[in-house]
Amino acid sequence: MKTGIATQQNLFEQRLQETGHHSELRALGIDTVQVNIGLACNLECGHCHVSSSPRRKEQMGWETMEQVLHAAKRVRATLVDITGGAPEMNPNFRRFVTGLRQEGLRVMVRTNLTIMLEPGYTDLPEFFRDRQIHLIASLPCYLEENVDKQRGAGVYRGSIEILQKLNLLGYGIQPELALDLIYNPLGPSLPPKQDALEADYRRMLGARFGISFTRLYTITNMAIGQFRADLQHQHKLDHYQQMLRASFNPLAVDALMCRNQISVRWDGILFDCDFNLALGLRVCEGLPAHISQLDLDALARRRIAIGEHCFGCTAGCGSSCGGALIKGS
Repeated sequence: MKTGIATQQNLFEQRLQETGHHSELRALGIDTVQVNIGLACNLECGHCHVSSSPRRKEQMGWETMEQVLHAAKRVRATLVDITGGAPEMNPNFRRFVTGLRQEGLRVMVRTNLTIMLEPGYTDLPEFFRDRQIHLIASLPCYLEENVDKQRGAGVYRGSIEILQKLNLLGYGIQPELALDLIYNPLGPSLPPKQDALEADYRRMLGARFGISFTRLYTITNMAIGQFRADLQHQHKLDHYQQMLRASFNPLAVDALMCRNQISVRWDGILFDCDFNLALGLRVCEGLPAHISQLDLDALARRRIAIGEHCFGCTAGCGSSCGGALIKGS
């Protein structure tokens, strides 16, 4: 395993050097604390890089959540980004979100939308509204056939139902209730231009369902987790990885999300990003390994662990959990 990581690192480091960057990628600070609070999910999507599903049991406990809360305050994070799985399924989710907001921290929740149709979760739209939680909602296409193919039968109609309910509460309309949508390609290809696709989403969802949203983010599928397994099954993995390498865009390097955040796994272990988390590629040796040991000085300018998968974030217009990296794309 160590040999494989070293080989992968050399490929990306070599491309950095070839384009005039330092081969050693370093953080610029910590603005965002991203927290994966568990892998349990009511869906099992074909593009999921952490392979979440109803069968997964990993969940962050309250003690670790308290450590995250205290760490976010110490680093003066501008955002706490909560993800999963379906993060709402963690039994301490509401307590965690409420605690963060009470400390004045801005909170973003990544939701698959359909969890809000499940028993015990139907009041979440009001819970989010009352705490002014920024929602990032997965809707990988504006067409029903494509969404259901990637995420399961009936997911599209359920997602539309929840989006309409969120709109009725002011989400996607009032500036303090941001509702952003996420697009992922259906297969092994790069996303289209983000701005043009956002216009298509607005036109199609508005005309058909009267849906409003704040922004659309396009995210490149990473060749890890469930998506990697599907590529291997289709004998397309090598082709996809070669395409990502060939599409490397040096302009995306300075804006990489790992340079301004730290990612925390459900057990408190630290990573540079959610993709490294999915691969088990921890922060570099010698750095604080757990959220309870967080050291701002050591982590804010840390060396970032990189590998072959980093080509996914630097291909084309660049990609991150916040969409395309190159403005105007």
